[in-house]
Amino acid sequence: MNTRALNTAGYIYLLLVPFFAGVLGFGVGHVSYKIYIPVWILNVIIMLIAAWFTGLNIIRFKNEEQSHLAKAAFFLIVPWILISMFAGLGPPPENAIDWTLTSTEQQIRYSMLVVAGLFLLLGIAVLKDRLKKKGESFYSLLALISILITIPLFIINMLYWGFYLTELFRIQTEKNILSFPDWFLPVRQLFGVISAIEVSLTYVTVILIAASMKKVGLLNNRSNALYMLFSITALIIMILSVFLTETFKTAGFAVSIPAVPFLMPYIIGVNLLKKISITLN
Repeated sequence: MNTRALNTAGYIYLLLVPFFAGVLGFGVGHVSYKIYIPVWILNVIIMLIAAWFTGLNIIRFKNEEQSHLAKAAFFLIVPWILISMFAGLGPPPENAIDWTLTSTEQQIRYSMLVVAGLFLLLGIAVLKDRLKKKGESFYSLLALISILITIPLFIINMLYWGFYLTELFRIQTEKNILSFPDWFLPVRQLFGVISAIEVSLTYVTVILIAASMKKVGLLNNRSNALYMLFSITALIIMILSVFLTETFKTAGFAVSIPAVPFLMPYIIGVNLLKKISITLN
């Protein structure tokens, strides 16, 4: 298989990963770790190879600008390399007993999301540096500020889900308590607001970084419009879900699942790798 064919195959595979992960995660749900971990490891290997042939291989050459862009693109891809494991984990359990039975898996889930958030921050930071060198410093700076506010809130939220709730559910299960204590309700409300803020800022970051990339020619009009449309729509839904909880409850939940806000940065990363390979060829 020649280099161009490998480039195309890798690009297509990377674009298909979120689709298949979503179908398996929500369609099949939780399966044994003895099945999903080997499958996930295989997928990680294939994604790394696909990223390499899509454009990451430029880091071998002494082209600082293209090499740094490729690294930024790869950092934006890494979150979904980690998130693809959730195809076997499925959605989080809906009750305290099931959550407690899979407590280790839930802690791994949210720990991996913390790492994913850090890679998103790295990707935006490196990309911002490249965009500044290309002459765009306004939108890229705002994007960096936005993600610097977002990720600490995101980490706190993920630790709440992965460790605070896990311990709470363990206590509930041991004591056979079905209802939440009254003091937990304000805590849940607080983290609901934290979640809304960090999710909204993630979409704002995508909007700003897309505007910056468009200005320096790294995005064409159609791609920029698609990123903007998706992110602005999700941002509006997220904001409305805070004030119109009942009306936008399901939609707000859908756009706040961590895999969804990370989707646009991932696609930006994949397409940036592809653009780099086209430019060099």
